[in-house]
Amino acid sequence: MQPIIQLRKGATARVKQGHPWVFGNDLAQLPNPEWDGEVVACKDERGRHLGYGISNHASQIVWRKIANEPCQLDEDFFRARVTAAVDRRKGNSLERLIWSESDDLPGLIVDRYGDVLVLQCLTLAMDRHVDLIADLLIEVTGVGVIVARNDAPVRKKEGLACEVNVIRGQCPESTWLMLNGLELSVDLLGGQKTGLYLDQRDQYALVASYAKGRNVLDACCHQGGFALHCKQAEAASVTGVDSSEHALEQAKQNAMRNNLKIDWVEMNIFDFFRQREHATLWDLIILDPPPFAPSKAKLESALRGYRELNLQAIKGLRNGGLLATYTCSHIMTYDLFRKVLVEAAADAGRQLRLREICRQPEDHPVLMNIPESEYLRGFLVEVTS
Repeated sequence: MQPIIQLRKGATARVKQGHPWVFGNDLAQLPNPEWDGEVVACKDERGRHLGYGISNHASQIVWRKIANEPCQLDEDFFRARVTAAVDRRKGNSLERLIWSESDDLPGLIVDRYGDVLVLQCLTLAMDRHVDLIADLLIEVTGVGVIVARNDAPVRKKEGLACEVNVIRGQCPESTWLMLNGLELSVDLLGGQKTGLYLDQRDQYALVASYAKGRNVLDACCHQGGFALHCKQAEAASVTGVDSSEHALEQAKQNAMRNNLKIDWVEMNIFDFFRQREHATLWDLIILDPPPFAPSKAKLESALRGYRELNLQAIKGLRNGGLLATYTCSHIMTYDLFRKVLVEAAADAGRQLRLREICRQPEDHPVLMNIPESEYLRGFLVEVTS
């Protein structure tokens, strides 16, 4: 018989509506530490069954639902879920194969980069079974190299160490992969996230379709994804700005590899806008900053940051110019983000005409009952006087 946790009175609404997370303050009593990483049943305050999930008393999220019926974290369990996740994908050489709760494997992320898989185990239960998971991934995909990028700070909240290891095969020192006709350098051991921002693949192509003949600014350009695609699409000029020297070095390598001329500037984007004082007016600006609002506690300051950044971009566009602006903070809903843009445009004395509503790609599936699974949002707007 599996152990049981019970919700305190008044804490069941979110879970009853299908959300799979239980926080410590939702419980009458924290789970026994002996259950950490194991499957535990959950009941409401009246003793009604709510499901089975993985437990960790040390985590802020002490229980994550994985099933309605009793289950064990064994080979059959993982084989079924890994296979189902891979089968949902299109079989691309650059693709997210497993996306945590959205693929019924809480805390497990797996990305494919050609012949290499990069995984992250962000929960104790997944981390304990990483060897089994790796073997099944090789069996299901046929890939022979797996890198464990277990260096995300969130692991500390699960009581896990941060580390990077090659756990299957031998990872090449340098990896060049094709994306939309471009050769890109991928740092699988030290790059952001698992190596690239795979969630922006579709957006690179979308924004580039507007770039021909335009003067383009790629703000927070990181490794140059938007900049490279825009120049490939025959933009008149492209400038990429980022505060990371390491990211810009990779961006420069990518530009040289593809014989593309791009101006790179190492600078904080707020400082860049202040120093330029809009002496240069752009035809297309891309804003893809890091998350300003990782939690609700940071929302107000994040709103100010997004508003100021978008205000400066709107001021820096010619009449009829385009702004492609994104947020990767899940608590920044479309309504909130739209409000920020409207306020910024009003402050600048400009008007925005919507061209595109942007979202994360299909291989980052959104579950309707988990708002946190939808995190990448954006708008492409025309800016007029």
